Amino acid sequence: MAVKELKFAGLSLDDLRNFPEEARRVAGFELRAVQNGLEPRDWKPVRSIGSGVREIRIHVLGEWRIVYVANLADAIYVLHAFQKKSQKTNKNDIELARKRFREIGGKL
Repeated sequence: MAVKELKFAGLSLDDLRNFPEEARRVAGFELRAVQNGLEPRDWKPVRSIGSGVREIRIHVLGEWRIVYVANLADAIYVLHAFQKKSQKTNKNDIELARKRFREIGGKL
């Protein structure tokens, strides 16, 4: 199986680069697994953002999230990367990921 290209929507790459080094390392490992057609170690679907959207959960030096979609034919799209600071995901983070999902042609 070929490795799928990784594309970053909006400023998601900059957001990911702002993770602490250890969390960034884990994020890279998890995204590489997804590129190779594998499942991340800790993830959940995020249907409120769109069909096929998932969230990688990273528990290193706090709580970090990477929202992505992998079921599009051409690439894996990272929609948003952020630090989660409370039990419930911030509404602004959900709206931003939803907006970027629509921009890449995703369907709710």
